[in-house]
Amino acid sequence: MLNSVPRKRLTLVETDYEAVPSLPSVQVGTVVEVYEKGSHYQYLVEFSDSQGREYAMAILPGDELLVLHYELEVA
Repeated sequence: MLNSVPRKRLTLVETDYEAVPSLPSVQVGTVVEVYEKGSHYQYLVEFSDSQGREYAMAILPGDELLVLHYELEVA
């Protein structure tokens, strides 16, 4: 994510995280759904811990996402 996501835009799945005021911009999430909204897209992003347990979800516009590449793409 390029920006932190405030608590009011999050759906927290685990009660352990209810005191979290926002998700910092360094969090890595997984896009699980894509919504078309006019000429723009929004993405349902799931955030999980290192054990794969989901703790939060957020719907984010594309300009708030940073796509990570794990392998070098050759043009």
